[in-house]
Amino acid sequence: MAMAVRVGILGDFNPDFCSHHATNDALQHSAAQLGMQVEARWLPTPSLLDPSGERAMEACDGLWASPGSPYASFAGMLRGIEFARTWNWPFVGT
Repeated sequence: MAMAVRVGILGDFNPDFCSHHATNDALQHSAAQLGMQVEARWLPTPSLLDPSGERAMEACDGLWASPGSPYASFAGMLRGIEFARTWNWPFVGT
């Protein structure tokens, strides 16, 4: 099987939010239907303000702005969206 598609999920995973579990499940179900693998990585919003946050986003094939605000860092979420727009990175927001 080919390498996994790496999706960075911009957001602060909260196990009490059903939408966060649904995000992970949606990626896995989609990958299974397409016969591919997906590697989902949650990127906490405070980390997106650090230089290491940009490197983490660059390591992903695409970015997904997760549902479930309020975010721990709204500025971090905006930084993630700005990164995707500036560098024309594949991006979806829900």
